[in-house]
Amino acid sequence: MTSNEIKEVLLWCVGINYGALVVWFGLFVFAHDWMYRLHTRWFKLSVESFDSFHYLAMSIYKIGIILLNLVPLIALFLSR
Repeated sequence: MTSNEIKEVLLWCVGINYGALVVWFGLFVFAHDWMYRLHTRWFKLSVESFDSFHYLAMSIYKIGIILLNLVPLIALFLSR
């Protein structure tokens, strides 16, 4: 693969991953009660623990996107 192909793949990865993060956040904000009811069918969770879990998971996912996709993309753009 050439560096241009890698840049294109990483750019698509950033876009798709941020899209998934935005959808997740949107569902969390606008369908919070539905998501909570869905998850409490399987797990015993308080609203506070449900919220903190999703906040932590979204933070970890965002850091993963930045470290694994965005930083290599920026490094490739700066290398030329």
